Amino acid sequence: MRKVCLLVLALSAAAHAAPWVEMRTTEGTILLELNENEAPKTVANFLQYVKDDYYAGTIFHRVIKGFMIQGGGYDSDYAKRPTRGPIANEAQNGLKNLRGTIAMARTQDPHSATSQFFINQVDNHFLNAGGTDNYGYTVFGQVVEGMEVVDKIANTATVAAGPFAQDVPTKPIVIESVSIIEQLNAEEASAADSSKTP
Repeated sequence: MRKVCLLVLALSAAAHAAPWVEMRTTEGTILLELNENEAPKTVANFLQYVKDDYYAGTIFHRVIKGFMIQGGGYDSDYAKRPTRGPIANEAQNGLKNLRGTIAMARTQDPHSATSQFFINQVDNHFLNAGGTDNYGYTVFGQVVEGMEVVDKIANTATVAAGPFAQDVPTKPIVIESVSIIEQLNAEEASAADSSKTP
């Protein structure tokens, strides 16, 4: 069933020519479709971190039930990983912070996003451009499979840990790997399709 689902997702990804990534965590796997048409700089930045294997071994360090899960910047010892320079905010791209979307985390400076991201567990309209913060938080993709994993992570118990006063999962939730899956699965889909008899 999993192989069939990936095959269908791969065909869809190839048809839309959108990057797809697979995020393997200690709580399960999340598949994401990225929107490089609406958020080109943000997607390019995220994919470079993926290609550099930057996210392997990082954790979801900020988890708030009924809000979002945030990760991509700290390891399981709560050490902050070095990043490349920040990127320009692209939140005014028409994409909204809805349930299942992935967006860039940042400081109060709207153009400070580097490696950290968050996945919205619910619709968070106040994070959109023109909301509480006029610049907003840049959405650059969405979950296409594994929302139950996002919910599981969001619903985990949290404590204060490391440099954080709250919202840290009691047991580290580790991102084991993040990999681009479009090319591999598109080839598998093509091979499967060509093997069919007329």
